[in-house]
Amino acid sequence: MAIYALGDLEPDIDPTAYVHPLAVVIGSVELGPEASVWPHAVLRGDDGLIRIGARSNVQDGAVIHCTPVHPTIVGEDCTIGHLAHIEGCVVYDRSLIGTASVVLHNARIGPHALVGANATVPGGLVVPANAMALGTPARIRPDALAPDANLRNSEVYAERGRRYRAELRRLD
Repeated sequence: MAIYALGDLEPDIDPTAYVHPLAVVIGSVELGPEASVWPHAVLRGDDGLIRIGARSNVQDGAVIHCTPVHPTIVGEDCTIGHLAHIEGCVVYDRSLIGTASVVLHNARIGPHALVGANATVPGGLVVPANAMALGTPARIRPDALAPDANLRNSEVYAERGRRYRAELRRLD
């Protein structure tokens, strides 16, 4: 695994979390219980804190960064989709950040919300609970989701992390 300290900044990874050997975790990064980080994802906590909550997953190729002013906080049971980029924002519990989407500084993604694939959430935008943010720049569709609409994905990835921790082996 590519897990690095940067000076005094060291990742804090729960023993039940899964970090794929091809992922990169640097500096001030916290991974909660059963969180998972998948191939080619990069979590770079060099300027501030990145916190990934319990059972949340950071999928293949996602990039998570922060700023000295804005940490990046991902709640519990969240999905950060393939190739997504989130930086200096807060993603509340049971939210989903879609494939190749971007969420920028000081944005807030409310609980049970969804940022659609390829959407861009500009800095400072608040996506309310149960809403969808779609397009570039994102437009809000309030009350578009049931409270548990995104939960199944985090359950699947928590189970996948347990399986990979137990069964993944390199063959070359």
